Amino acid sequence: MRLLQVLILLAFFVLCLGLMYWAWTGRAKKQAGAIGDLPAVPADCGAQLLEPTTGLYLGSTLAPSWIQRITVGDLGFRATAELTRFERGILLERDGAGTIWIPQESITAVRAERGHAGKVMTEDGVLVIRWTLPTGTEVDTGFRGDDKAVYPAWTATATKTGDEA
Repeated sequence: MRLLQVLILLAFFVLCLGLMYWAWTGRAKKQAGAIGDLPAVPADCGAQLLEPTTGLYLGSTLAPSWIQRITVGDLGFRATAELTRFERGILLERDGAGTIWIPQESITAVRAERGHAGKVMTEDGVLVIRWTLPTGTEVDTGFRGDDKAVYPAWTATATKTGDEA
């Protein structure tokens, strides 16, 4: 009797994992057209405006929803990362995942938020970059920096550079 209970529980667990995988891949298929290909990192990023900031890439979401995570490719997976601000855009280099290049002309806002991609932090604990993909879809990319004292420089630089462009 006990063996039967364990097997039923194990079968239920495997079924739940299968359903989660099915939902994740189904969402990725639905989002694929809206996301398309990400911009390629240019050979020349321009002058470096801010020192690299280390932290955690929290994922990207469809704007304006902070919980509608993008599941296309590896955009939905959290990873340790380094964020660097250049004259021509923002470079997000992720460990174990592809590099994300956010061109300056695509950036619509850089702000500090309380939460992103289902992750809730302390007030202004997450740096969120809102930008437009080549397909025209607006997304928010979340980054939790190891040193939150650099956030004001990120938000100020993005605003000044955006005004000058």
